[in-house]
Amino acid sequence: MPPINRFLRIITTVLIGCLILYGCSRPATLTNIHGRDLTGAEFGRDFSLDGTDGARHTLSDFRDKVVLVFFGFTQCPDICPTALLRAANVKKMLGKDGQRLQVLFITVDPERDSAQLLGNYVNAFDPTFLGLYGSLQETRQTAEEFKVYYQKIPTGSSYTMDHTALSYLYDTAGRLRIALSHTQTDKEYVQDIRKILALD
Repeated sequence: MPPINRFLRIITTVLIGCLILYGCSRPATLTNIHGRDLTGAEFGRDFSLDGTDGARHTLSDFRDKVVLVFFGFTQCPDICPTALLRAANVKKMLGKDGQRLQVLFITVDPERDSAQLLGNYVNAFDPTFLGLYGSLQETRQTAEEFKVYYQKIPTGSSYTMDHTALSYLYDTAGRLRIALSHTQTDKEYVQDIRKILALD
């Protein structure tokens, strides 16, 4: 076989092998879910924020667990407490599998949400829930990475925060898989989380 043909054959074999490996490494899209399938999304890939447990965290810290991420703030009048209450109920509904769920609450109001205030807030719903916070710049960068909208809205002498009300669900390998809507029921959350747990 001429050298050029041998070279082309080797290159072709290598490329086919790479394509096969790439196809095998990509997670399959999800079917029959209540939320929006975000498999393969090029956003929400990671964060680096301080936790209410006193440690700095990234997504890799929660490998082997299904992770539920929600953005909000402690003075939120309705959406945030509803989201955390739902998360607490969902964890109970999962039974033993609830131990494999990690809920992360990222504040969009770091000016008012101190570590202590944020920690007390999330732990009031469940002691395993973790609050995450950063500087104003880190908060902005994290929100941009997750395509989360938030804005300070003046209210008399103070302000409130307008923000995205989605929950992001990650598989145990740290890959973003589902966006869960605030209008979904607890049961629908549980069903979607079980879909992710079944991928292991």
